[in-house]
Amino acid sequence: MAQATQKHVVDIAPVGGGILPCQAIEALITDGSLKLAQPAIKGQIQPASLDLRLGATAYRIRASFLPGPGVAVDAKLKDLALHEIDLSDGAVLEVGCVYLVPLLESLVLPTRLSAACNPKSSTGRLDVFTRVITDGCSAFDKIERGYEGPLYAEICPQTFPVLVRTGSRLSQIRFREGVSDDTSDGANPVLDNVVSLSVDLAGDPETGFVGYRAKRHTGVVDVDKPGALDMLDYWEPIHARGQTQLILDPDQFYILASKEAVTVPPTQAAEMVPFNPLVGEFRVHYAGFFDPGFGYSEAGGEGSKAVLEVRSHKVPFILEDGQIIGQLIYEPLTATPDTIYGTGIGSHYQAQGLKLSKHFR
Repeated sequence: MAQATQKHVVDIAPVGGGILPCQAIEALITDGSLKLAQPAIKGQIQPASLDLRLGATAYRIRASFLPGPGVAVDAKLKDLALHEIDLSDGAVLEVGCVYLVPLLESLVLPTRLSAACNPKSSTGRLDVFTRVITDGCSAFDKIERGYEGPLYAEICPQTFPVLVRTGSRLSQIRFREGVSDDTSDGANPVLDNVVSLSVDLAGDPETGFVGYRAKRHTGVVDVDKPGALDMLDYWEPIHARGQTQLILDPDQFYILASKEAVTVPPTQAAEMVPFNPLVGEFRVHYAGFFDPGFGYSEAGGEGSKAVLEVRSHKVPFILEDGQIIGQLIYEPLTATPDTIYGTGIGSHYQAQGLKLSKHFR
C-alpha cells in the first residue's frame, strides 16, 4: 500500500455530553434502559457501541418504509409483509430483496439519551444495505430521546446473498447524552471537528494494487463465519496500471482505501459521512462509525486507513487519486472507555490497510 500521507488526530473535550462508553452501556443494561431478549454475548459491547442481534423471524417485505409519527412498525407489516422466514436454523437473504427483522434488543431510554445506528464494518464491506427503524420514526438509524419500544433492522443485500440466523450481528447502536437528536436539517450534532478524507488510487508502488471490484452471481456469504471464503471467488483485484483514476461502473460495488491514516483517540469517537452529494453520483462508506482507539498507536493501530465502500449510481463516474470523498466528524465521549478498539479485544480492522471483510481469506 502507498504510505499514508497524513495521520489525523482531533483533540476535543466533552462539553455538555457526548457518546457513552462501554461501561455506561453496561449500566443501561443493568438499569433496564437497554433490554436484551437474550443475555449479552462476548464482544457484543464495543468500546462505545453495542452490536444489535437479529431475532427469530425475518419478514420479506414489498418495499422499504418509515412508519412515521404515531405509527407502530407492526401496523405497517400487516400490509407490507410477503412472508415470514424462520431464522432459528439460519436462512439466506437474497440480493435485491428487502427484509425486516425484529431485533433482540429494545429500549426504554431516559429523556437525556438519544441514539444512532449504523451497519457494522463487516456488513458494509459485504454491500449489505442495513438500517434500523423504530416505532413512530421519521428517519432511518436515528432514535429520539426517551424512546421506548422495539428495534427493527431493515436488510437488503446488494451484491452477495447472505446467510443469517438468530443472533447474527449486522448493525450497531451508540448512545448520545446531552446533544440534540434533531436531524431535520440533515446536520450532525457536532460540526466543528471535521476532517476530510481522500481516496488512494495511486496504489501499491510495486504492484499498483488499489482495491477490489465485487463479482456478480457468487455463492452465499455466511455472516457468522470469518475466514471461510476464498477472496477470488467473490472479488476482482483492481490495479492502477500507471493511471491514477478509476471509472466506477454504474451499480457496481468497490472496496477502496483512504490516502490518510486515521487516529481516533480513546476519549473520542468518529463518524464518516458523505462529503457532498453534489460532487458526484456515488455513495461512500455504508458503515460509518469508528470506535475509540481505532488507529491509535498504543492499541496497535499505527497507520490504520479508512476502508471506503463505494458504489456509483446511474452513470459511470471517474474518481481521481486524492479526490475528497468523505468526512470524519469527531465527537467526545462522556468518559474514557474501560476498553478501546484494538487487537487486545479481537478487533478485526485495527492497523488495516486495504482490507476486505473478515469473511474472506
